[in-house]
Amino acid sequence: MSATNASNGSRIETYEDFVKVHDLLLAASGLPQSLHFKLFQKLASETFDGGAHFEIEPCEEGRQRRLLLTSETMAKDSNVFLIDHAWTFRLPDDYKQLQEVPGLVQRMAALMCVDVEDDGGSEQAAESGGKMTAEEVLESEIRNAKETGDGFVRWLELEELGLDDATFLSLNLSTKFPDLLALSLCGNKLENQEKLVEEVTKFKNLKALWLNNNPVLEKSDCGMEDAILQGCPKLEIYNSRFTHNFGEWALGFCADVYGKDNPASSHQGNLPLQSVTSLDHSNRGIHNLINKAFSPFEMPNLSYLNIRGNPIEENSVSDLFGLLKAFYCLQSLEVDIPGPLGDSAVEILESLPTLSSLNGVDASKILESENHIVDSMLQLRLPEWTAEEPLADRVLNAMWLYLMNYRLADEEKLDENPVWYVMDELGSALRHSDEPNFRVAPFLFMPEGKLASAVSFSILWPTQNVKRGDECTRDYLFGIGEDKQRSARLTAWFYTPQKYFIQEYEKHLKKLQSKCLPSLSVKSSATTVVHRSDGSALRVYTDIPQIEEFLTRPEFVITNEPKDADIIWTSLQIDEEVKKAVGITDQQYINQFPFEACLVMKHHLADTIQKAQGSPGWLQPTYNLETHLSQLIGDYCLRKRDGLNNLWILKPWNMARTIDTTVIDNLSAIIRLMETGPKICQKYIEHPALFQGKKFDLRYIVLVRSINPLEIFLADVFWVRLANNLYSLEKHSLFEYETHFTVMNYGRRLNHMNTPEFVREFEKEHQVKWLDIHQRVKSMIRSVFESAASLHPEMHDPKSRAMYGVDLMLDASFQPKLLEVTYCPDCMRACKYDTKAICGGGETVRGPDFFNFVFGCLFLNETIHVCQL
Repeated sequence: MSATNASNGSRIETYEDFVKVHDLLLAASGLPQSLHFKLFQKLASETFDGGAHFEIEPCEEGRQRRLLLTSETMAKDSNVFLIDHAWTFRLPDDYKQLQEVPGLVQRMAALMCVDVEDDGGSEQAAESGGKMTAEEVLESEIRNAKETGDGFVRWLELEELGLDDATFLSLNLSTKFPDLLALSLCGNKLENQEKLVEEVTKFKNLKALWLNNNPVLEKSDCGMEDAILQGCPKLEIYNSRFTHNFGEWALGFCADVYGKDNPASSHQGNLPLQSVTSLDHSNRGIHNLINKAFSPFEMPNLSYLNIRGNPIEENSVSDLFGLLKAFYCLQSLEVDIPGPLGDSAVEILESLPTLSSLNGVDASKILESENHIVDSMLQLRLPEWTAEEPLADRVLNAMWLYLMNYRLADEEKLDENPVWYVMDELGSALRHSDEPNFRVAPFLFMPEGKLASAVSFSILWPTQNVKRGDECTRDYLFGIGEDKQRSARLTAWFYTPQKYFIQEYEKHLKKLQSKCLPSLSVKSSATTVVHRSDGSALRVYTDIPQIEEFLTRPEFVITNEPKDADIIWTSLQIDEEVKKAVGITDQQYINQFPFEACLVMKHHLADTIQKAQGSPGWLQPTYNLETHLSQLIGDYCLRKRDGLNNLWILKPWNMARTIDTTVIDNLSAIIRLMETGPKICQKYIEHPALFQGKKFDLRYIVLVRSINPLEIFLADVFWVRLANNLYSLEKHSLFEYETHFTVMNYGRRLNHMNTPEFVREFEKEHQVKWLDIHQRVKSMIRSVFESAASLHPEMHDPKSRAMYGVDLMLDASFQPKLLEVTYCPDCMRACKYDTKAICGGGETVRGPDFFNFVFGCLFLNETIHVCQL
């Protein structure tokens, strides 16, 4: 069989056929050419032999799995493996499939490690079985002190013994152990602050006290802590945090110099910290690091220091650098960035030249990449759920840690909705690494040479030499560097430093709040009536059927030749290349303005408004994910911290009809959805005005005669679009298109309503006056175009006239919220139905006359059925 026949739909039987059909897919996958033949063999024979080379091992206490190599060795680019897809779906169908496909939800829950119940009963049983009583613990400690030491108990751990206040007092610890240095009462039932303070302050030499996980801490304020610190003047550690008295003992505890076996220095005066090379001070609540004990004299050999999670706000950056520079052996440092040493990893390394490693990353790599935010010690974002949560909901939350995606395309067009999939258990066990030893790519095998026969797999191959027992990893963000916000995007899988993102958000907000655009005055018309010198009708070329049918005024005549037209009215974008190809001249009028992308592309629209006006009330918080992901993450984190609604809507930059638009409250999902194309992320209007319980939006028509001066007109015709289902914020409703979206033109049940009837019913339902709402809408639309005119004066062109659709919603307070501005909006509904104008005397507007008055306004300077804004 020839390769030509294979590409025409015959079954692929030879390697040559395979390459001919799949050459673009092979190139896109990145698979080395040396492995192409091996891939063909495995696809042809459906060979899944990964199990002979790898094993899956539970990790993270069973909440995740990892993949280990079981073969003796595997060389770089030496083999390729097929990975099956355990679940493939389009996003709107995920919940429905989990509900309806037999066994799917159980398999996904097991694969994502969310099928295990939290068995508190067995833990309680373990606690009660074989655990000593408090009295038995005391007897044991006294006996050990006599047998192995001087008979004095200095370290006492009474943890998780069920001690209540009465039992604790009955132990009379201060009398029995007057020389106690460390006391742990973690995990008991102590509640009485006054009695607790009275008892523990009897230990005048106490250096460490742990009360963690006792009810008394939930009720306490700073008063209890102050009283304990005042009564125990030598206390250096309180509830795992350093006190302001911390010194040599606390440092020694963190360095494992002091502990239960050696609670006090057996060589006082002999520099007990002399041998310390590694010190972990993370999350110790340190406010002031400059301390007599924390010095190169006490710790001359210190080479590793971790000070993450400490505010250290009482020391200046310069003082801290001066202190750390004195540790001549310091080679590795862990610190929050931004944090007490500033906002830049590069500046830290330049200030501390002895460092070879910062936050676990080689210093030379940081300096080479000029990466300012470095945090490689990231905590995994593991799935979370409650025992009552159904398996399907657990899977929907966890799946963003596992999903991958691709888009299908045939000879005609690219499929607009991406396909998401979960690899099988082997593929899903591949964890992330910035320096991976394997690579994974999706691959569509077309055994009959056509897309209709395609079967989706993933392919896996080694990119480094690996040996038995090595963990097999992949880069979740392969090919994505810091220029594409790599560090921020890792937040989808890891808990990244919130402080940095919140700081970025606050800077962004401050910048927005500094903007203020003065209103442009409304001037009388400066444009002249368009006419031909011989008085004949204006010739109009258009590719829009409604204009051909309904533009019936004698002042205009349709022509089929663009080069002969006075007016070009097209749905296509006209650029210089098109003008040259078609023969359009500068003397012809065109229904678009230069640089109008600043309005009609969603990311440019938000940018235009934010640069001109900051954050007006009619624009929901909006982020271009390609440039402002960090700021969005900061906003999300603050909302979560403050218990605010965190529902967002993601919209592609330049797609209509809600294609690839998603409503979501999951931060990992928001970040992962960037993979299917550039998007804006906008705060969802969770409390919209409703009509008979349903969500709706409004489409207004704006006619623009001129940008400078700004001459815009609002058509009397506008219409409402209604959702089909009652509105709900119940989380499963987010998967229901007909609950949260109003565009039903494409294969869905239409729910349109005559505009005057809608207005009457709306006023009656909500006891409002529509004219008040209309005034706010007009003011908002005027502001939108003022923003564009002031920020982009290059939009002005005397030969441009245009019509735009402005879509908006009303919130529960009946304030307008801008959704989008569309170029050359679909006006079939306006042409099809007669209606009454809501404003301007309530005249009847005949549908067939719609384009007659549009063209009359734009080219003849008429104001019939329009009002100037």
